Amino acid sequence: MRKIVWILLGVLTLSACSRESLPSEGEGCLRLKVDGAWTKAALTDEQLLSTAVVNIYKADFSGLVRSWRYGEIPATIWLPADDYRVDVEAGERVQAHPDTASWDQRSYEGSKEFSVVAGQATQVTVPATCCNAVSLVRFDSTIATNFADGYTLTVTLREGASLTYTAAQNGKEGYFLIGGIEDPAFSWRFAGTLKTGEAFVKSGTVPSIEAGKRYELKLKYIIKHGTFDLDIQVDTTVDEFEDVVIFEPVSTGIAPSEAWEIWAGHATVHADVDSGEYDDPSQVAFEYAVAGSSNWTSKAATLGADGSFSATLTGLTPATEYSYRLVVKDAVVGDPVSLTTDVAPTVPNGSFEYTTDAGSYKEWYSASAPSLADRTAWWGSGNGSKVNNINGSADMGYVICEPSSDAKDGSQSACLKSAWAVVKFAAGNIFTGYFGGLVGTKGGIVYYGRPWTARPTALRFWAKYETGNVNRVDGYPAGESSPSGKPDRARIYTAVGNWNYKTYGGTKDCPIKVNTTDQSTFYDYATMTGTIAYGEKIISGSNGGWVQYTIPFEYRSQSEMPTHILISCASSMLGDYFTGCDSSKLWLDKMELVYE
Repeated sequence: MRKIVWILLGVLTLSACSRESLPSEGEGCLRLKVDGAWTKAALTDEQLLSTAVVNIYKADFSGLVRSWRYGEIPATIWLPADDYRVDVEAGERVQAHPDTASWDQRSYEGSKEFSVVAGQATQVTVPATCCNAVSLVRFDSTIATNFADGYTLTVTLREGASLTYTAAQNGKEGYFLIGGIEDPAFSWRFAGTLKTGEAFVKSGTVPSIEAGKRYELKLKYIIKHGTFDLDIQVDTTVDEFEDVVIFEPVSTGIAPSEAWEIWAGHATVHADVDSGEYDDPSQVAFEYAVAGSSNWTSKAATLGADGSFSATLTGLTPATEYSYRLVVKDAVVGDPVSLTTDVAPTVPNGSFEYTTDAGSYKEWYSASAPSLADRTAWWGSGNGSKVNNINGSADMGYVICEPSSDAKDGSQSACLKSAWAVVKFAAGNIFTGYFGGLVGTKGGIVYYGRPWTARPTALRFWAKYETGNVNRVDGYPAGESSPSGKPDRARIYTAVGNWNYKTYGGTKDCPIKVNTTDQSTFYDYATMTGTIAYGEKIISGSNGGWVQYTIPFEYRSQSEMPTHILISCASSMLGDYFTGCDSSKLWLDKMELVYE
């Protein structure tokens, strides 16, 4: 089976080469660049690339002209006009102490003649092929049928260069470096124990092996001359091992962005640019505009370690189509490419204007609200959940979250009130999700999260906090000192993630279940599995009135997409531990997500 490994090495084409002074015989320039995807070897892309050896010789074999590790090649190579040969070696053979026999370390070599013309640049494509001799062993089913476990076939090139095949390596290729060996050959030795208990050994050779060829050894247990024997066939009918490395030029143009690189308010774009087309990386840029507009905005590009350019286009409008194009030395290269920014949904009922009577308290939605998102319960609180017929603190006479006419936006805000509820302290709270029920008089069940697929960059809101010192202490996190007598703290935190409801005991809509009587469910939302981005704000002591806060989302992963959002607010930060000040009040208003 043909296996292709692509290594792209460019000797780039220029219309002319510039240099202040040239020798009398004239010079031309040679530029080498790698830009490709290649892994079939165990070495990583970076290792294979950085350790490849490039040698340039005079074509008449009069001597070595230049030699580099690829990672050390200068941007421009100046050579006198003449005929040359470039040799490329990559993979295991160029290591300081190469493995002469390996299951996965391959080696490559290639050569190409070229000419340098004064004042011009030369383009060269160098194919490099696998230079290993390759072994492949196949154990017929009769081997396992007749031999006990533990049989082996050892293939040896020379002392210290051997691979031992077991049943686990059946059908696996092995790679041998044969350089420096006169008339190289494989020797092989099979050893095993018949299921009758008799030891069995057989050996042989495969003579005159060659680099770049694969030798397949097929083992079968047979009856020969009335006795059992081992038949080994060497198949060289498919002897050319076509593991090819292609060294070729890199084209200039826009490279595609990944879907996750397109956000609601910004997008990352990419391009490949031949280094011969600019004098300085600062001459490469992108221009972008709303599709159909001619009002282009320029954004400088950044040259990455891999040789490609990228830029982040900012100030974009959500759910909008844009065109962008590559500009090199003030000249537009190629046709514009389009992208459409992500959507930017708002927080449902973010100003807490809509409520429904739930008896002794209000729930945060209204069937008559103008927006569909405000007509269903998105926010929950410890008051209870009449939508789900679940009692909470309000049924015990303590409303810990209620509308307030003290508002910053619109006619009302949400007021969270901590209280001493006869036998337990209860923190005022509101959160995305719903209250799941009381656990006697000891605590409650909460289901956190709501479906969400957008990626905001911040949560912004107005808050007013009045509090005193902590006067109710039932518990606090391990490792912390008692908060008794210290100013109470309000806490607002938010996260987006793809939490698995089966892992966290919740539902498909609200995936995280917390039991306030079980501290093992007090998750660290900043680090828990499934969290993609997180942010929080802690207000310590009274803040003196309405203050606007912005909580940035810190993304742990730029490439994952969320399925849910979590926003949780409490007038007493340690409410889950039934600790805080029983007079703390937190007002919240105009809660919105930012997409930048």
